[in-house]
Amino acid sequence: MTTVLLVRHGRTASNASGTLAGRSPGVGLDEKGIDQAARAAERIAALRLDAIVSSPLERTVETAEAILAGQSGAPGGRRSARKASQIHLDDRFIECDYGAWTGEELKRLSREPLWKVVQTHPSAAVFPEGEAMAQMQARAVAGIRAWNAQVGERGIYAVVSHGDVIKSILADALGMHLDQFQRIQVDPGSVSVVTYTDTRPFVMRSNDTGGDLSGLAPRPGRQRRSPDAPVGGGAGTP
Repeated sequence: MTTVLLVRHGRTASNASGTLAGRSPGVGLDEKGIDQAARAAERIAALRLDAIVSSPLERTVETAEAILAGQSGAPGGRRSARKASQIHLDDRFIECDYGAWTGEELKRLSREPLWKVVQTHPSAAVFPEGEAMAQMQARAVAGIRAWNAQVGERGIYAVVSHGDVIKSILADALGMHLDQFQRIQVDPGSVSVVTYTDTRPFVMRSNDTGGDLSGLAPRPGRQRRSPDAPVGGGAGTP
């Protein structure tokens, strides 16, 4: 199985002010966001990552840099840091292109007719001068599948991305139609975890901002997880 940690970037001033930053340049982490990124990196340091992948926007790169720095303290020390020795920028995980909505206040956008479509029927939502939400999901899921193949079936890697992008990946992993993805919450600095097997994905964590991640590490000699779901719920993650 392949395990991916879906990490949302830390908070930005745009998040705090209720502005849709989208792909605007120069949007970095605010003070709280820096702390959220550091806390996520500290938790992820319990794992030796095979790769760190990031959206190319500033706020995600800053969060990914914190995770990379934290890998020097991961099991295996400097050997671990060499394993994930760089940040791979991947446009498939970039923020949705909100087009003409970019930079606008959410309070104002909520009065637009398209807002209701985004909330209730996002698979039909196409942002003016921007991207369709269905296109966003398609590229993001394709990126996950490609990285799964690259790191291998016992690989574990992190993807640092954005709220709607991560929600769309989780919806796919849960077998949910994109029209249901607004039921999923993904907060700044949170970690969501999906393991992929030959049969199906397993969503191990969602919007986790404080849990111990060390149990996700592959262990030498540990039997490969069955792709079958445990009847009765099983004994839980070791």
